[in-house]
Parts: sequence; C-alpha cells; structure tokens
Amino acid sequence: MAAADSTKKVLVVVTNWAKLGETGKKTGWYLPEVAHPFEVFTKAGFAVEFASPKGGEAPMDPSSGEAFAEDPVCKAFLANETATAAIKATKPIAECEPLDYAAVCVAGGHGPMWDLPGDEAFNGFVAKAYEGGKVVSAVCHGTVGLLNVKLSTGKFLIDGRKVTSFSNAEEDAVSLSSVMPFMLETELVGRGAEYSKAAEQWGEHVVVDGRIVTGQNPASATAMAEAVVKAIAA
Repeated sequence: MAAADSTKKVLVVVTNWAKLGETGKKTGWYLPEVAHPFEVFTKAGFAVEFASPKGGEAPMDPSSGEAFAEDPVCKAFLANETATAAIKATKPIAECEPLDYAAVCVAGGHGPMWDLPGDEAFNGFVAKAYEGGKVVSAVCHGTVGLLNVKLSTGKFLIDGRKVTSFSNAEEDAVSLSSVMPFMLETELVGRGAEYSKAAEQWGEHVVVDGRIVTGQNPASATAMAEAVVKAIAA
C-alpha cells in the first residue's frame, strides 16, 4: 500500500552525464522518457519536480530530440517553458527530501548508466523513499538507478523483485553493448531481480511489483507512468 501523500508531487530524476563512453558522441536523458511521464503525472494532478545527482543543468540526449521531433507529447514538453527551465536547473538529489514526494521516477537515456549506480545520495534517497511507503519507478536505462539501492535491512531493493529495463537484445540492436560500462539486464539478474521483457524488441512492457514500477523502453514510458499513478492511489 502506498502511503497517503498530501503533497501530490512526483520527483523525476535525470542524469547529468553527457558523454557516450569513448565514442565522441553525446548522451543524456531520453526525451520521451521524460516528456511522456511528465504529461501523465501533470494530467493526474501531480506537480513534477526534477532532480539530478549534481543538480543544475541536465543534458538531453540529442539523438532523442531528433528521433522524436514530431512526437506531439515531446513537442509540447519542449515548448513548456516552465518544465524546460526546471530541467536546466535541477535540484541536487542530496537536497531533496524523499518523503515530500508521492513517487520518484528515474528517467532513462544512456547517461544514467554512468552517474547513478555509484551515487550514494541518490541510492539513499531511493531507499528512504521506498521504506517511507513511496512508489519507486524507472523506465529503460533508468532502472540502473535501482541496481545498487540497499534497504536498512542490508538487502538490495530489487533482490527477489520483478523488474524490467532496456534489454540486452535492444542494446545489441543499437550497437552500444560494447560502449556500456556493463549490461543492465545482466546486472539486474545478478542482483537477484526477476527480470522480464516484451516478446518483441521495442515492445511496450511494464512490470509492477508492489511499489516498484518499471518500464522496458521508450515505448513503455506512458504506461509506466500510468502504473505509477495507480500505485500511488493503491
């Protein structure tokens, strides 16, 4: 059961990381994995705030802007001056209070693979949020943000829990497996998670395990956010 929350706020966590390994290309957060949940949360009456490990500007993966240039929800997000200003001035996660939010949602993009897993303030935030009765969610590579979260019992958050994320097959399909610091699906399974994915690559797939909600890929971002709203109300 999600604890009642009078604040009606959701914290979306985005990456500060802009370097795609040694490729010379840029990365960051992935546009539809921020824009689509933002639309769902705001339409459901939640105020959305943005945080990142370091605070300040969080870079968008430029390839996502190109790929989703004609997506109406993404276009609306980029045209929303309040939202874009907030994501250019994110709060440092260390300055955020987990119990002030009904849920935390970790956005994807390849950037989080580098700066989220080892961030102690972020891991502590997620653990406190979960143990405080809040909903913890992530989409695509954002699920890497759940990988190293330890509860007060010493057990990893995802040990024995059902989750999904960008799959190894999808990483292979975009030819970035050799660029990643590790393979996310493999590490989730190694951490004890019960991993599942869509029958076909790029298919929508959302997994709900109590107050842990995860989406596999960009196509899953809207449904993931809708599941978060339901989990908050549960």
